[in-house]
Amino acid sequence: MMPMFALPLPLILASGSPRRRELLAEAGFPFHVVAPSEAAECGVCSRETPPELVARLAYQKAGDVAANVESGLVLGCDTVAECMGQILGKPANVDHARQMLNLLRGRVHHVYSGVCLWRRPDNQTLVEVAVTRLRMDSISDADLDDYLQSGLWEGKAGAFGYQDRLGWLHIEEGSESNVVGLPLEMVKEMLAAFQAASA
Repeated sequence: MMPMFALPLPLILASGSPRRRELLAEAGFPFHVVAPSEAAECGVCSRETPPELVARLAYQKAGDVAANVESGLVLGCDTVAECMGQILGKPANVDHARQMLNLLRGRVHHVYSGVCLWRRPDNQTLVEVAVTRLRMDSISDADLDDYLQSGLWEGKAGAFGYQDRLGWLHIEEGSESNVVGLPLEMVKEMLAAFQAASA
């Protein structure tokens, strides 16, 4: 697939997420991956709202990678789910995943992704946040157990993957790719804005 943008600088994905790699590749972007350090991946603050949290973590991740890049456009992203005022990141284990899914089932919730573009060497940055509204059906205990046993919840914010084509997850408003882990529509707009500003 041909790139959607003729980027003036190499695009560097500051993420170890295979889902983000797949989304960028499917969209036709040429890029390479440099994962941020573990220290840049953490730092939840109880006073932050979900949009504030993902914006800060995306900025941290992009900045961590940009510090070791001479020239390029670094793309950092962080995604969380939120339900009933609780921020849901990646589950630590199957019991944690069960708690998250029990909270989500039968309820409307939101997925937030912060995206940061960090240009080197001039250190110009742009940070935006995307939000998608979803509803999860009141699934049965058997369906919940089957999903937990599948292991598909591992490494996914909110303990679910929309890309798993679960029949009990429905997007009510917003971007599907955001729920998978990278809001491509917003990324394209941000890249276009960066290019326009550089012209």
